[in-house]
Amino acid sequence: MSDSSITLRLDSGVSLPGTGPLHVAVEVRAPRQASLGPAPVVLVCLPGGGMNRRFFDLMPGGEAASDISFSFARQMAGRGCIVVLMDHLGVGESDRPEDGYALTPELLVQANQQALQQVLAGLRAGSLLAALPPLPELVSMGVGHSMGAMLTLLQQFSHRPHAALALLGFSTRGMPEYLIPEARELAADTQAVRRQLVRLARVTFVVPYPEVKPSPQSNSLFAGAAAEARGVEAVKAARDRMLPVPAFMSMLPGNAAPEAAQIDVPLFLALGERDIAGPPHQIPAAFPKCRDLCLHILPETGHSHFLFPARTGLFNRLAGWARSVASGV
Repeated sequence: MSDSSITLRLDSGVSLPGTGPLHVAVEVRAPRQASLGPAPVVLVCLPGGGMNRRFFDLMPGGEAASDISFSFARQMAGRGCIVVLMDHLGVGESDRPEDGYALTPELLVQANQQALQQVLAGLRAGSLLAALPPLPELVSMGVGHSMGAMLTLLQQFSHRPHAALALLGFSTRGMPEYLIPEARELAADTQAVRRQLVRLARVTFVVPYPEVKPSPQSNSLFAGAAAEARGVEAVKAARDRMLPVPAFMSMLPGNAAPEAAQIDVPLFLALGERDIAGPPHQIPAAFPKCRDLCLHILPETGHSHFLFPARTGLFNRLAGWARSVASGV
């Protein structure tokens, strides 16, 4: 029996002038009940900038249409985890308000938290998927890639929904080399730069939903020559518009450093050896309150981890870590 899935559109609890209530698209993929184990784990996945939730479910087309080796969601379901894929407001199948600059990190955290509460309540009550019984002992873990990792971190700081976090391709270093000079100057003062996030994002991106078009520079940034061709083809379906304000924040040096310094749940950090997040061994220092931290470095791997051969090792390591953490909760 294969895993089962359902796609939902959930009230985000957010409305903007002229839009009415906004909805978040969420996909839930569950394994066979027998593989869940005594402490069922749900991995809640948030995509990075310029991507929608399909980043966590990469499926090549054509003759390779049945190849699930690039799909984080299907691989982790096969290892006994329930997987929740979320489209941020503004991308994928979630509602897209006209003003993309209104989608601040705080608003996205609020919307994602509201949607997550509904999903977790349904899973724990057994009302979400017919294939699953009530799971009152369900253990929630946040998984984010790049900008999505930053938003996962911010959500944990504000609401503490997860028993553990897995942050992929993220650091508080940011990408200062891509910032305008004014932003680099302001970045040293966290409060000052945050008060001006929207204005600086407007200057940086110009349009409310910028598009990162494929180019040699962008391909090198996210993947690289060692990425597998079928994975690179599959990721095209995950490409989406950029959310300028959170994307800009993720580029700042010290982007979420104050929040990272307060994270005290078990933490799994995954970085590619050729990632854009900076030297991997320096990144754990941003989490001084975390007493249970796993650093996993993927050899010969760029920023989009799932496109590279080392992804299998990541899937195995993360699944084992999640089960271990859940058993101790």
